[in-house]
Amino acid sequence: MAEIAEGGGGGGHDKGKKRAKKSSTKVDMTPMVDLAFLLLTFFVLTTTFAKPKVMSLVYPAKLTDEEMKDIKPTKINNAITFLLTEDKIYYYEDEFFPKGNPQGEPPTELKETNFSPDGVRALLAKGNKYVIQERERLEKLVESKQMVDSVFTQKMIEAKQNKKALKVLIKTDDKATCKNFIDLVDELKIADIGMIAPVDILKSELDLLKAKAK
Repeated sequence: MAEIAEGGGGGGHDKGKKRAKKSSTKVDMTPMVDLAFLLLTFFVLTTTFAKPKVMSLVYPAKLTDEEMKDIKPTKINNAITFLLTEDKIYYYEDEFFPKGNPQGEPPTELKETNFSPDGVRALLAKGNKYVIQERERLEKLVESKQMVDSVFTQKMIEAKQNKKALKVLIKTDDKATCKNFIDLVDELKIADIGMIAPVDILKSELDLLKAKAK
């Protein structure tokens, strides 16, 4: 609110000239402060704050020696294990077999990859083809309004848990960088990998990793 207060004379004459009336302006800021607090309260109550984006990781349960005895060995299929050291990324597919393993399988050989378009992303897209194709099929149903979002989310969870979906293990040594680990997890998210487990590296894997990284 603005108030105009008039002051000073103006009716006198000085040598035939009429003096202009003097006025002073006083601005009352109280209503402006009230409005500012009302707007601040409105935006605080109606604004949606950014929600942190997280990615679920699957950690294997720790079993006792008795429970381990009851587990029957099964062949691992459609899985990739990434081994991180320094600025390098190695991987092997399916099950790990050290030299002289009792199964008589040839020893596992590590392959090197990177974050180029033909590296980790292409490898994951090839291995997780089932889930990627399933997502494309479900997205078409959502676009044509034949499926609601809640059903789409549930179907994607089921697809990622399917036996045909790719499973990924991540193992690091004491020289691995945090940046490589985060970049790898980002690539797994892009490729719709549902089963991810950061686990401890085996001694036989560590020995093979050190020999390969030389």
